[in-house]
Amino acid sequence: MRIPAHSVCTAIRDDIVSGVFERGSRLTEDQLARRYGVSRVPIREALRTLESEGFVVTRRHAGAHVAEPTEQEAADLLDMRALLEPLGAARAAQRRTEAHLKVLRGLVRLGQERARRGQGEDLRSLGGWFHETLAQASGSPALTALLTQLRHKIAWMYAVEQPSQPVEAWAEHGAIVDAVARGDAERARALTSLHAERSLSLHRLKRTERGRVRVSQHVVNTASARN
Repeated sequence: MRIPAHSVCTAIRDDIVSGVFERGSRLTEDQLARRYGVSRVPIREALRTLESEGFVVTRRHAGAHVAEPTEQEAADLLDMRALLEPLGAARAAQRRTEAHLKVLRGLVRLGQERARRGQGEDLRSLGGWFHETLAQASGSPALTALLTQLRHKIAWMYAVEQPSQPVEAWAEHGAIVDAVARGDAERARALTSLHAERSLSLHRLKRTERGRVRVSQHVVNTASARN
């Protein structure tokens, strides 16, 4: 049974983002194959993909390592998101489907309810799903892929605090969905831009211990390989 490289890639990326593999740490094919319970072939393919995404660098005579973005590169990620998320919202206002609206409205209802109850961890997940769905509603696979990669990299580089007024933050989400539902691209763009700007103060650069690798066993989900 051959494990799909994209499943291995997702597992390695998740471990990089969560800090299991620290920035600058070495990634050997044998080490990764043992960790995820796969052969070296999908590991090799996954490392090439992660290098193209900027999570991994290959050094001559030293092999693959987790990348070490500079503070300027990390700041650029937030600038790119501030440009692309409003574009995605504007496209969503023009191209969204009723299915997208249903999901977005459901997430806003849940987010507002959890915000009133102070359930912060739920809000973090719901916020991620909201922005992922909004990107998908843009009807642009290329833009959706860029925004997904940006979210992964921002989660890798930054710790994000919960807003002091989560009810207000979810009211902003609701206003964005209302603009998208009305087909008002410019208002959706402006509201999303303001929302992104307000979230900047919640981001704190993560500090790492270079070279440290936390030990935990991560077996790749093989369900997709059996289908």
